[in-house]
Amino acid sequence: MKKWLALLLATAMLFSLAACASKAPEASADPAASAAPSAETSAEKLKVGFIVGSREHVFYCLIEEGIKEEAEKLGIEAIVLDGNLDGNVTSDHINNLVTEGCDAIALSCNDPGGTTPAMEAADAEGVPVFTFDCTSTATDVVKCFVGTDNVEGGRLGGQETVRLASEGAKVGIINFDEPQSCLDRRAGWEEVVKASDKNLQIIEVGNYAGDSAKAEQLMTDALTQNPDLEVVFCVGDPAAAGALAAVKAAGASTKIIGFDGNPDAKAAILDSENGKYWVSEISQNPKEIGAQITQQIVNFLKNGKVDQEKIMIAPYIITAENAAE
Repeated sequence: MKKWLALLLATAMLFSLAACASKAPEASADPAASAAPSAETSAEKLKVGFIVGSREHVFYCLIEEGIKEEAEKLGIEAIVLDGNLDGNVTSDHINNLVTEGCDAIALSCNDPGGTTPAMEAADAEGVPVFTFDCTSTATDVVKCFVGTDNVEGGRLGGQETVRLASEGAKVGIINFDEPQSCLDRRAGWEEVVKASDKNLQIIEVGNYAGDSAKAEQLMTDALTQNPDLEVVFCVGDPAAAGALAAVKAAGASTKIIGFDGNPDAKAAILDSENGKYWVSEISQNPKEIGAQITQQIVNFLKNGKVDQEKIMIAPYIITAENAAE
C-alpha cells in the first residue's frame, strides 16, 4: 500500500512539473517585443483636404494631378474636392473637411468674398489654411500661397497683343471679374497695352465667368459690333476656346491669345486651321503648383514653417515655334 501511494505521489509531481514547463515560454516572452507598435501605427498619416476651382477646367485637373503625385511621394492622404467655382460650395467643403479631421486645408480661392469666412473659421478651429492659384487678400490666416505670377503673365499677354496688332487697331479682352488671379492678368495686360505707342483701342468683350459657352456668345456680340477687332486676349483657356468658335463662325480674322498653357491650347496653336486664329498662349505650370502647395503644407505640419509665404511661378509665352516642346 505504501509502495502504491509513493508511486501515485511521484506521478502527480511529474504532471505538475510538466504543466509548469509548458507555461514557461509565455511567461518569459520579451516584454519589449510585445509592446513595440507597428511602423504603421507609430507614425500617424497626415490627412489634407484640397479644393480645386473646377474639374471642368483642364488647368485644375492638372493641378490635381500634381497634388496627388506629390502626396503619394510624401506619404500623406490627399482628399481632393471640386469647388465648382462657387463660393458656397467651396465653403461647405471647407466646413466638412474640418469636421472630417483634416490636418490642413488648401483651396483655390476663386471667390474670396464667399470663402474667406469659412477659411477663418477653419483657422479658428486649429486647421491651417493654404491657397493655390487664387488667394484672398481679405484675411491674414493663409499660411502660404502658391500660384502663377499673374501680373507678369498679363504683361506677357500685353506684349503679344502689341506685337500682333497694327497701329491704332482695336484689341479686346475677355475677362473673369471674380478671381484675383484673373484681375491681376487684366492689370498686367492693360499696363502694357496702354503704354504702347501704337495707340491701340481697347474693347471690353466682357466677363465670361469661367464658362466657355458664355465666352463664345460674348465674342460673337463683340465681333458683330467690331468686325475689325484684330486681337483678343483671354484670361483663361476656356475663354480662348469660346473665342475661337466665335471667330471661325463669323469668318473673322481676329488673333487669339490664351492663358493657361493647357494641352488643348498647344494643339490648337499647332493645328493648320485653328492655328490661323489661336496664335499665342501664356503658359502656367499647373502640376508644379499642385506639387509645391503639397510640399509647403507638409513642411508646415512637420516643421511649423513654410519656405515662403508667397511662392510665385513664372509664366512664359507659347507660340507655334515652341508649342510642340
